[in-house]
Amino acid sequence: MAIHVHPQSFPGNLIFVPMPHRTTAPYPLQQVSSFQELVNTPFQGEINAICWPRVLPGNFAEIVQQVHLHQPIEELSEAQLLSMALSPAGQQARDILLQDLHLLQAHGAQPVLNLIQYYEEEEPESLFPTDVYSYHVDRSPVPTDTILCTYYGDASELLPHAQAEQKVLVPEIRAALWEQYTGAPQDFEAYLAEHFYDLHYRAKPQALPTRLGLGHLCRLAVDYPGSPVLPCIHRAPREHSGLTRLLLIC
Repeated sequence: MAIHVHPQSFPGNLIFVPMPHRTTAPYPLQQVSSFQELVNTPFQGEINAICWPRVLPGNFAEIVQQVHLHQPIEELSEAQLLSMALSPAGQQARDILLQDLHLLQAHGAQPVLNLIQYYEEEEPESLFPTDVYSYHVDRSPVPTDTILCTYYGDASELLPHAQAEQKVLVPEIRAALWEQYTGAPQDFEAYLAEHFYDLHYRAKPQALPTRLGLGHLCRLAVDYPGSPVLPCIHRAPREHSGLTRLLLIC
């Protein structure tokens, strides 16, 4: 059972999110206390996720409820935010969203605010899903990070590498991939990368994911050439709450 990460869960700089009745090692996260620390603290050792824990004031539900979605995922623009007639609590939430966007833009990132009812899933007949509900890592050809924050709705989940196994290395899955592959043997690994199969993981028995919680701005390590740490395994949450998710990501 995963619990939300709250500031009191962070004793010191290196923190471990407590899990009731856990039978596996918890996820190591590093806490920081400012945006500048978040973007400038290097990943090292086992640390591939850094969070700036926050308890945010304001009514984010009010913002979500003002947008009529025409498709499962839509971007919420600054112009839309500024055009909303909001209560004082809604204005507080809007100010926080704009501040986070501007901090990241000034840092050189290209953040977007998404309203998410659900993500598209792969067809059931696929060998294994490579959509964002599957545990996966992000990849880039150049050094970069993934930064995200969930303000409303269900939050993302992390899984330590010790509690996961790369799907393409599971013997029965690898055999099935070989069976459907029609190219030259020496190109098999390139085929796995081209179809994103090698980015996906499955949880080991008794693994327990860590849910990031609401309001916390988090930075996750990405797979890129020369990265000093393993990439962060994560997945989008199932929308069990039925709430439209308000997510900042870049």
